[in-house]
Amino acid sequence: MKFSELGFEDQVIEALDAMGFEKPTPIQEQAIPAVMQNKDMIGVAQTGTGKTAAFVLPILNAICKRGSSDKVSTIIIVPTRELAMQIDQQVEGLSYFTEATSIAIYGGGDGKSFDAEKKALTTGADIVICTPGRFISHLNMGYFDTSGVKHFILDEADRMLDMGFNEDITKIADKLPKERQNLLFSATMPPKIRQLSNQLLKDPVTINIAISKPNEGILQAAYLVHNHQKIALIKDILKGKDHDYILVFSSRKVTVKEIVQALNKEGLPAKGIHSDLNQQQREEVLLDFKNKKIKLLIATDVLSRGIDIKGINLVINYDIPSDAEDYIHRIGRTARGDDTGVAITFINADDCYNFSKIEKLIDKEVHKLALPEGFDEGPKYDTSYKKPHRGGGGKKRFNKKQNWKPRKK
Repeated sequence: MKFSELGFEDQVIEALDAMGFEKPTPIQEQAIPAVMQNKDMIGVAQTGTGKTAAFVLPILNAICKRGSSDKVSTIIIVPTRELAMQIDQQVEGLSYFTEATSIAIYGGGDGKSFDAEKKALTTGADIVICTPGRFISHLNMGYFDTSGVKHFILDEADRMLDMGFNEDITKIADKLPKERQNLLFSATMPPKIRQLSNQLLKDPVTINIAISKPNEGILQAAYLVHNHQKIALIKDILKGKDHDYILVFSSRKVTVKEIVQALNKEGLPAKGIHSDLNQQQREEVLLDFKNKKIKLLIATDVLSRGIDIKGINLVINYDIPSDAEDYIHRIGRTARGDDTGVAITFINADDCYNFSKIEKLIDKEVHKLALPEGFDEGPKYDTSYKKPHRGGGGKKRFNKKQNWKPRKK
């Protein structure tokens, strides 16, 4: 099937052609017709499957058919500011030949950004992509007229519930019109997601694309290594990889800082991204990495989901995540689309049991590499010891810095 067979308006097809998109992914092929029929839907799909376009394209198509309004028509709730920014960028590309407008709303900005968000909400951006807490702040002010909302979308719903946003989501939903379309996307379908879907959705179509396994194009390997050996090991691995783009994950921001400092001292230009950076700093670091101005990025799990950066050759798990599913999301930052990539994980003695859960989830034994020459022997792979894991078109557009500006053709 081709996108041209899905019944899109000419403006949407024109954008798809301009971006070189010809065939939909499986989640897009199944979800788009259901969304275009205005049905509620549960979409179970991991990052990297094209789920964002699966809901953005039919929403843009609906806006093209009914025309832009002076009220917000679509609310997309996401767990992190990074994902809000990314979806907003995708909306910008896919809506280029339409009159649709959008804005990303998230915390961490200054008073000017809040004023720009308020203006977008009161004058009617078509699509609002927002984090729960920031959006609640606007709702509490009482100036946002929700009566025009026709589409309510929850992306990475499982992640939001893990982060404690259940009450915020319910509060937002209660403020919206009862007659609306509800779309819920999640990488997994635990009982709490089922409960949320039963609460919000009406006779939903269920589409399940998730396989809980990494992309086959990812070569996975692991080292059994003591904590005090990790810095030396990462330095050894990075030798000769000057032309690669590398993403290193750590579960703790203090460790991110330690890794960045150690690598910079070694002459390896690395930057870190974590919650201690202000919003502008985080955006600058992420943009530099996307634009290939920096090749080595150390990050917490804030980047493990929903961030689509092509060309990452290597992902290193400096420590393993506490949630086995997060391992899949972390290593999924490499081998995007038809690309291939490498994922290397450091396993200390306390991590063996938790890593065995990861291997069980992906139904595969990850090859354990011998430490390089000159390293003392690492720990044994003993999975019997369970220790609690501690982590180790001429168009207008709302812009957070310039309020509202015409988009260039």
